[in-house]
Amino acid sequence: MLVKSLKFRDSELAFADEQIKILNGSAENTFSSYLRKSGINKLSSGKVEILQINIGKMCNQTCTHCHVDAGPDRKEIMTKETMLIILEKLSGTDIKTIDITGGAPEMNPDFRWFVTELKNLDLRIIVRCNLTIILSNPKYYDLPEFYKENNIEVISSLPCYHKSNTDKQRGAGVFEKSIKALKMLNEIGYGISGTGLMLNLVYNPVGAILPSSQITLENEYKKVLFENHRILFNSLYTITNMPVSRFLEYLIDSGNYESYMEKLIDCFNPAAAENVMCTNTVSVGWDGYLYDCDFNQMLEIKVMNSKKGHIKDFDLTYLDSREIITGQHCFGCTAGSGSSCGGAVT
Repeated sequence: MLVKSLKFRDSELAFADEQIKILNGSAENTFSSYLRKSGINKLSSGKVEILQINIGKMCNQTCTHCHVDAGPDRKEIMTKETMLIILEKLSGTDIKTIDITGGAPEMNPDFRWFVTELKNLDLRIIVRCNLTIILSNPKYYDLPEFYKENNIEVISSLPCYHKSNTDKQRGAGVFEKSIKALKMLNEIGYGISGTGLMLNLVYNPVGAILPSSQITLENEYKKVLFENHRILFNSLYTITNMPVSRFLEYLIDSGNYESYMEKLIDCFNPAAAENVMCTNTVSVGWDGYLYDCDFNQMLEIKVMNSKKGHIKDFDLTYLDSREIITGQHCFGCTAGSGSSCGGAVT
């Protein structure tokens, strides 16, 4: 039986692993065993193409599905010193894409400086903006112009094209603020064909379900958002809610943990397992430690080689061929069409 009152941080992965073994009655139903059954003895990285950098867990929102457990009370913020090390290590590498995330990354006081310095390295820069940050304080009102000046690719969460579902997941009033922010981005060219200013949206299911077809949902989003709000965007990414941190707490508190994990396991897709984002991405934590993915970062599971586990010890030769550490949460990335920070995998 699940301990409903248990709250997670450091112990959540061990807890989830133990529960899934109890649930299925056998350790043979672990993620690693499913990989072996699919002919994958171990998950290994290929060439690192993307560096995903979490520059702080502080956020103006407290979303129920958040695997970062971000919120206004979080104090973890990447320092300028760590940013300088990242810039130094990136120089001369073949890594061309930087994915900046949080929390709300814009709340880091050195955010704009860091983006500008990355731009000077001629890199493709993605910023994961929660939209409402633009309207939360006058100092953020000009963010759309800043994004445009630096040709930043903006990826923003919008769990539904209806107000009720979005507000249920992300808080009262979030939908209306998100719509207003999207209009601000459209007005300066984001999401408009021919401008080169990319605006992509993210769909996370509201509740313990898997995403529907990414193509079908994208068509629905484009139709409804344009008809109701005259909003345009480029692509929609569907991302499975991961059984990690705040969403894991929700699953247990709501009594959905067992059924959700069963669903993820039943929908395991070997093709998705071969193309998960950890095979071409390295995640950098706010304190400079390195992780195979953003989810391992939140579980504090660093890359396997502890001597090469911090940005100051950055070794691309090792990272390009490292063994990836997996756990039960990895079923979230390999269920159905698969899930990554760039949407469906297959």
